[in-house]
Amino acid sequence: MSSPQPTILVTGGAGYIGSHGVLALEAAGYPVVILDTLEYGHRELVEQHLQAQLIVGSTTDRALLDEIFQAHNIGAVMHFAAYIAVGESVQKPAEYYHNNVVGTLTLLEAMLAADVKRLVFSSTCAIYGPPKTVPIPEDHPQNPISPYATSKLMVEHMLRDFDAAYGLKAVAFRYFNAAGADPQGRLGEDHHPETHLIPLVLLTALGKRQSIAIFGTDYDTPDGTCIRDYVHVSDLASAHVKGVDYLLAGGDSTFINLGNGNGFSVREVIDTARRMTGREIPAVECDRRPGDPPSLVGSSDRARDLLGWEPAYPDLDSIIAHAWRWHRERHGG
Repeated sequence: MSSPQPTILVTGGAGYIGSHGVLALEAAGYPVVILDTLEYGHRELVEQHLQAQLIVGSTTDRALLDEIFQAHNIGAVMHFAAYIAVGESVQKPAEYYHNNVVGTLTLLEAMLAADVKRLVFSSTCAIYGPPKTVPIPEDHPQNPISPYATSKLMVEHMLRDFDAAYGLKAVAFRYFNAAGADPQGRLGEDHHPETHLIPLVLLTALGKRQSIAIFGTDYDTPDGTCIRDYVHVSDLASAHVKGVDYLLAGGDSTFINLGNGNGFSVREVIDTARRMTGREIPAVECDRRPGDPPSLVGSSDRARDLLGWEPAYPDLDSIIAHAWRWHRERHGG
């Protein structure tokens, strides 16, 4: 008779990517406890679609973390909780360093005190900065250009040091552009304010916005617009479960890109959305935004080789179709 699966603590588990991670963990048979401030997470989606216990609070609250580790048989932590708006991080760096760095340090200290030494961390491709080579490998030079990206890189440095000093093992996933929604329509993307291209395009299709802006049409790309690597959120979630499995099986610390390895341009996203929704979706061409590189595409060879990860939804049609179902049901139209 197999022993029961250990409980996984998921910070930020009521948010966009975190909730999909919880869904995937539960499908794999793991009991889950969620810690989320609900500043950006959605209580009603947790209560409607997840079995996990929701604890409202912050990773900066050491006393609360100690209580959670004492009350539950936590075998590993999946750490999504973070502020993620790049532009806001430039305006409010103190808040970003406190939440993302101090919050993670407090979590790591609580883990050590509870003798929990396995962590799956939500990092970002933004740590690389403007790419020197495309697709971007994990050993690409790191040159973050925002406090948000710097905060994530600081945590990666902490994870290396905590492994060397304390034996805490971590898998840090460097995401490219998370997109899409649960194929069954249970969960999806709902940020306030929304800053990501695909939901903005779909909100335009629903008539919630007048038009979608195309920032720059003169890049050195096939159609002149920026190219980005969109990875389905359910594929990100499956990688996180594989990361937990890998650590629980005794895997060593590692840093892994998560992307499709395929890039899609802004025009391709808009044209695909027009085709999938049957809506016109007005677009307005604008000047480039400062700091936007022409192309950001990641190499995911390490995820495939080390974890056996394979995206189930690598095509833009599936990503947009699932997101469209979610936004139509969420926002009407």
